[in-house]
Formats: sequence, C-alpha cells, structure tokens
Amino acid sequence: MNYLKAFLLLVASAAILSAAESLAQKASKQRLEPIPADRQALFSYINDENDPITDDKVELGKKLYFDPRISKSGIISCNTCHNLALGGVDGVETSIGHLWTMNPNYLNAPTVYNSVFNKVQLWDGRSSHLEIQAQAPIQSEAEMAASSELVVARIVSIPEYVADFKKAYGNDVNITFEKIAGVIGVFERTLITPSPYDDFLNGDEKALSKAQKEGFEVFLKKGCAKCHYSIALGGTMQPFQVAAKYKFIELGDFRGDKYGMVKTPTLRNVAETAPYFHNGQIWSLKDAIKEMGSVQLGIKISDKEADKMVEFMHSLTGRKPTITYPILPPSTNKTPKPDMN
Repeated sequence: MNYLKAFLLLVASAAILSAAESLAQKASKQRLEPIPADRQALFSYINDENDPITDDKVELGKKLYFDPRISKSGIISCNTCHNLALGGVDGVETSIGHLWTMNPNYLNAPTVYNSVFNKVQLWDGRSSHLEIQAQAPIQSEAEMAASSELVVARIVSIPEYVADFKKAYGNDVNITFEKIAGVIGVFERTLITPSPYDDFLNGDEKALSKAQKEGFEVFLKKGCAKCHYSIALGGTMQPFQVAAKYKFIELGDFRGDKYGMVKTPTLRNVAETAPYFHNGQIWSLKDAIKEMGSVQLGIKISDKEADKMVEFMHSLTGRKPTITYPILPPSTNKTPKPDMN
C-alpha cells in the first residue's frame, strides 16, 4: 500500500512538472522571454557600447534623476512623475508639470522601471533610446519647461557636478545637454525588476502559484501576448482600437503616431501602476483587462477569466533595485535661480 501511495505521488508530481514545462513552452512559442537570471547575460542585454554602464555614470545619473534643478522652477525632477517608490509612476491620471499644468494631451506617465527593454519610448514611439527620451520632458513646457541652455548653465555652475562628469567621462568631457540627459538614461537602464514570472520561465516551476499559472494559461489563450510579448511584455508600436472603440478615447487628443500606432505599455509591475491606458481613465486592473479584450481582441473576457489574469499579473511585480536617495551638491552664486514664470 505504501508503495502504491508513493507511486501515485510520483505520477502526480510528474504531471505537475509536465504541465509547468508545457506552460513555459507555450510562452516561449508566443515570444515571451524572461529577464536573464545570469548577471553577465543581463548586463550584456542592458549595456550600450556607445555609452557603457559604469558605477560612476550610474551614480551621477541617479543624482540628476532626483535633482529638481534640471526643471525651470527648480521643484520638478524626473522622479516627480516617475516615482521609484510608486512603481515608477506618479499614480495620477495625467501628469502635472510646470506651473501646475496638466499634460495638454492628457497623457498618463508610463513606468520607468524596465523601460530599457522597450523597443521605443514615449506613447507615440518617437524616441528609440532612453538617453534621447530623457531630453523631451525636460524641455516640454507642460512638464519641466527648462531650456537646454538653462539645464547646462545650472549643472556647470556646480563644481561637484563638474567633478562627477570628469570622473565618469574623463577630464576632457564636454558637459552638454545631450550628455546630461544621456547619463540619466544610463541610470534608467539599471532600473530592472526580475519577478516570479521570470523565475518561472527561467526554470523554477514553483515560482508561480497554481492560480497564477491558471491566469497565465488564460493570458496566452486569449491572445494577449500578440502585443504584450518579448522580454518587455510590451514596448513596441501596435495599432490601437483594433476591434472596438476605447470608451474614454475622447478624453485628450492623443491618437497615436501618424499611422495611429501606440506604444504598448509593459505589463511588468502592472499591479502597481494604475491608472491604466494612455489617459489614465481605468483604475481597476480587472476592468483594464476586460476593456483590452473588447478594444484590441474583439472578445468578451468574463469576470472569472479577468480575475485569473489579475492573479497572473501579480506575478509580474518584480524585485526593485535598492535606491539610496542621493545627497545633491549645493548650488552656488553662479547657479541660475528658480524661475516660476
């Protein structure tokens, strides 16, 4: 009798293992990739030979990311709208910028976490690199409203920043606006969050709960991975409103790029990044899933199916890198003063 119980237990365990393996195989066939578990492989993935990641660059980029002096008013930093303590977002429908200005297109701030994996940046995909993307919000009148000249003047007026740039790039470095935005991008490349989902795809069959595996099955069967694929689980340009009209499309004037294509947001940490959609009109992850089923897939996703997918999406909440808030160098008499106009 004991031998029979042991045999049945072995068969059951093998069945569970087989199911887990088959689910990982299904994911692979739908172009889903995990964040590499190997540190060297991951570094190769996020590094850019044109501006290699170094500790000095990351530390300098972090300071500038948190420094509000790169905004015209001196009170808005990159972290204001992409708060690293709040899943890399600001948690409001549309971001608030210079002089308490709402985004004129009523656009929601996407998460900065894992943005290195996106093929394109910004909702209309007009930037392909984080280093270039960082230039846009700094100069936007509705966001940080700082001219490139003002940003450079503020940074070069602070001796510690000049020393930091020399340490990171060499004594002959030319501190340009592009270099300032670029080193912020270097820091942002390190903001990656491996999750239980990645652990599962990397071979740990126990990384996901039974409910999360069931939700993953539904996610794959419904066709969600047609847009939310690759290591980013999004981050590419896709047509929007394929099957039906988004019910909040009239709020704001954003309609995508000139071809009507919209950057698919990453699903990584999605349980932490409400509200959803480009204009932040849906606060419930379950409701967002059902709306996407209608708008993009032309199907009705039941409450039960949506609940299962929510369970799966919680497995995409990743382990955040430890970020020590930097002590910023003091301004000098030469530092241009904050401008609230």
